[in-house]
Amino acid sequence: MSKYSRRKFLFTAGITAAGTLLVHGCTSGTNNAANSNTNTTASTNTTTNPSPSAVPAANVSSADAPEVTTAKLGFIALTDSAPLIIAKEKGFFDKYGMKDVEVLKQASWPVTRDNLETGSANGGIDGAHILSPMPYFMTLGQTKTKQPVPMYILARLNTNGQAISIANSYKEFKVGLDSKGLKDAFSKAKSTGKNDLKAAITFPGGTHDLWMRYWLAAGGINPEQDISVIPVPPPQMVANMKTGNMEAFCVGEPWNAQLVNQGLGYSALVTGELWKDHPEKAFAMRQEWVDKNPKATKALLMAVLEAQQWCDKPENKEEMCQIISQKKWTGVPAKDIIERSKGNIDYGDGRPVVQNSPLVMKFWADNASYPYKSHDLWFLTENIRWGYIPADTNTKQLIDKVNREDLWKEAAKAIAVPEAQIPTSTSRGIETFFDGVKFDPENPQEYLKSLAIKKA
Repeated sequence: MSKYSRRKFLFTAGITAAGTLLVHGCTSGTNNAANSNTNTTASTNTTTNPSPSAVPAANVSSADAPEVTTAKLGFIALTDSAPLIIAKEKGFFDKYGMKDVEVLKQASWPVTRDNLETGSANGGIDGAHILSPMPYFMTLGQTKTKQPVPMYILARLNTNGQAISIANSYKEFKVGLDSKGLKDAFSKAKSTGKNDLKAAITFPGGTHDLWMRYWLAAGGINPEQDISVIPVPPPQMVANMKTGNMEAFCVGEPWNAQLVNQGLGYSALVTGELWKDHPEKAFAMRQEWVDKNPKATKALLMAVLEAQQWCDKPENKEEMCQIISQKKWTGVPAKDIIERSKGNIDYGDGRPVVQNSPLVMKFWADNASYPYKSHDLWFLTENIRWGYIPADTNTKQLIDKVNREDLWKEAAKAIAVPEAQIPTSTSRGIETFFDGVKFDPENPQEYLKSLAIKKA
């Protein structure tokens, strides 16, 4: 794994997460002492009173009443956490009887993982806005204690909406969707004595890691040899670019837009260009919690799905961005969130600003919320490609265990989603990437075999 071993990846992320946690500590509360010595504490960000414009409560029959009214859900300060934040702020959780839901800011993805492993009974969390591959890692036993923590993916939270951004020092190489120009750039940098070249991602094997690796490899750059791919928590990406600690990063919004707005770098591409309408974050919960509280799970899902519909309406974009910009949520100025949320992309390198891009972050449109099993198969196949999970993993069995698209369908029907908006297949079919490579979920081995640069 380039100059960083897997152990080094996680160690680096853990140290960085602890620093982030200290930064957030002065603005929010923490969980109980059971977690205080592990650097995996979730800071408390809840809305004690419903918004003045909160939705009216639904008529929940006693037979459908949730077993509990509370759940602790984690999120990372990213635009695609909006459905959980909006479900809280606009009263969608309350509407379905989940009036005591807490939405808790996490310092990093390793912190999210560790708090999920702990569970709310011991000061952690029950579910989270999460990188789509992470519930699979946890189910396989890639946890702090090295013990399996079975997870369920209940919904996809969004498609598109990420970017790969590059330091201003590389502008002369005009690197965009094609990464080949970086080969010359890296050679030039190394000739001047800069050998420790770094590309930052948010979590090893997570979506941003996979986008970065796919993009580099497509241009003939081996992420295992030509550059160090290192994990950095999303809120620390811009600061690290400012100090010259990295050449590039892949992260969700609003951090790419903030980098451009501060004149510190530019976006080579938005990830929808890499793979149109690609799956991104998921809403996942501990299997134990879901199995124990099926009605509460359905209520949470109904609220999240309604929030996704709300977030996707053009007339709600401004309000959504104003809400999530608050200090208790992302703490990022709304101006750094709103334009890309509307599909207006300033790459920051002199290219014309794109208006109303079809590659905008989607929360509901075009089946963005539905957790296609075929997409999870791609995530697992790529993780096999880079050696994060064993090549002999029974992917079908694992996906059937973790992906609960059946629960998504139940919740969608319960909130009267039109039948035409409920997919009839768990596969979206053959996917085509920007370089012409195709992924056929019926034959993932053929896809893996076709890739020139890989670890496994």
